[in-house]
Amino acid sequence: MWNDAFAIRLILAFVLSAIIGTLAWRVRALSKSGALAAWLIGGIAFGVGGWRGASILLTFFVSSSLLSRAFARRKEGLSTFVLKGSQRDAGQVFANGGFGSMVLLLSLWFPDSFLPFLAYCGAFAAANADTWATELGVLSTPPPRLITNGNVVPKGTSGGVTPLGLLASLFGAALIGGVAALFVTERNLTFLAVSLSGLLGSLFDSYLGARFQAVYFCPNCQKETERYPDHSCGERTRHVRGLAWLDNDGVNFACTVVGATIATGMGVMVPWLFR
Repeated sequence: MWNDAFAIRLILAFVLSAIIGTLAWRVRALSKSGALAAWLIGGIAFGVGGWRGASILLTFFVSSSLLSRAFARRKEGLSTFVLKGSQRDAGQVFANGGFGSMVLLLSLWFPDSFLPFLAYCGAFAAANADTWATELGVLSTPPPRLITNGNVVPKGTSGGVTPLGLLASLFGAALIGGVAALFVTERNLTFLAVSLSGLLGSLFDSYLGARFQAVYFCPNCQKETERYPDHSCGERTRHVRGLAWLDNDGVNFACTVVGATIATGMGVMVPWLFR
């Protein structure tokens, strides 16, 4: 694979990725740091993964970006709880796409195996499922309930789930699974593995967010928040529970690791079921 043709493809991939990242920055879908991170991840996806790698990445990015901007008025109140908005920075880009890009690089050493691509898809399916659940779950009329104990929590709370959010998570994962299945011969296995791994990765994200993600408290607003060190009102927040070093980006990264791992496990252990 390491030849002149591949080198040219890699160069063209990073040029194309730079163009897309710049456009995303211009329309405020990405911050400057987010655009740089997307350039790196996109270059790997396009250069190493070819059209199938690019298709998975673009499906995730376009669908999640559109959902982040949709129903903006109904999401305005969440800005007091969540740390980041719809304009993704480098931390968010690497949290959602960093691990998937790393496992895709394994295809350079194992060109005859479809497992690196399956893991890549599982990672992005988990990221997409979590994004869809977050963006559409907040529109639910019934209030979210904490995944660990079923208690009602405010909208936007990490670990809070709703029936609408769970359904959105399934569809978000299945979208990546459907696109992935277009590029492989093991279509049934790929669609099932990617969709299931995405859904389970998203559920793990909710569990990790509920049990271990850092939560802070604003004494001025008398509200819990992910924002640190300052709340949206400008008041200094204080840590009340969870691991202080584990923020939403860390939880999202773990979500993609779980998605990739489950997809790979299914690819290794049960391919004979789908022949």
